[in-house]
Amino acid sequence: MNNIRKTFTIRDLENLSGIKAHTIRIWEKRYNLLSPERTDTNIRRYSLESLQKLLNITLLYSNGHKISKIANLNESKIPELVTKLTSESHNSQIFNSFKLAMFNFDQQLFSKTYQTLLLEKSFSEIFKEVFIPLLNELGLLWQTDTICPAHEHFISNLIKQKILINTQEQQEKGVLNSTTTFVAYLPESEIHEIGLLYLNYEIVSRGYKSIYLGQTVPLENLEEVMKVFDNTTFISSFTVSPSKDKINDYLNQFHLLSSKYPNTKLWLLGHHNQHLDMGSLPNSIEIFSSMDKIIKRL
Repeated sequence: MNNIRKTFTIRDLENLSGIKAHTIRIWEKRYNLLSPERTDTNIRRYSLESLQKLLNITLLYSNGHKISKIANLNESKIPELVTKLTSESHNSQIFNSFKLAMFNFDQQLFSKTYQTLLLEKSFSEIFKEVFIPLLNELGLLWQTDTICPAHEHFISNLIKQKILINTQEQQEKGVLNSTTTFVAYLPESEIHEIGLLYLNYEIVSRGYKSIYLGQTVPLENLEEVMKVFDNTTFISSFTVSPSKDKINDYLNQFHLLSSKYPNTKLWLLGHHNQHLDMGSLPNSIEIFSSMDKIIKRL
């Protein structure tokens, strides 16, 4: 935790708030809204508190509050107004609220924002319309060093918790369709599982029997499942592993392994699928270009 960033450039603030750097400078000069420190070379450096304040100001500004009025507010009044606004459903407010929760490692704020969304959206809608865009944005912020891995991990794990809670609620309804057993897993060295966790939720919510094996599962371990169930569809995603030069070998090995067990299939997602030799794929292996296409197939 000692590596968590506590200072930010004006470009970082622009990326996180959506307010142009030029506008931030004007707000500083004209309204004294932020007070950055300056390096020896006159480069602005902003504190975590400044970032939080800017995100709050952005929420108010995007909801019709004039910047001149915001500037005249007492410092304690700004968070109060933001708290009232977070009960509304505008995505820009929701996203900024989740960002504040991320930078403060504030699980309570994350939960409160999530509960606000549940007042008008289903869990599936929240995941597709809010969580996926949020994770995509955080991924870009991480790539540009605007946030550190601890921030992304914090939000990712909270989203995983929500998926697991909703999956458990669906599991308690029991298996309604026993024609196919779905098995969700990731190959060895593959750890990007949020999408797979959500697919498992969709499978369970449709009444299918589902077995979730999770991350970094050795190929040979899958045979233990094949031995037990007669009609099994494995679902996996290749984002990092196997590498592009080994992916065809991996699928050939899967085919050899599953050939001993009729009615075994593999549905596959992921960026690395572009490196597959589609013409040589056996009929038991099917490629999907998106998670939604698998959901429709269900």
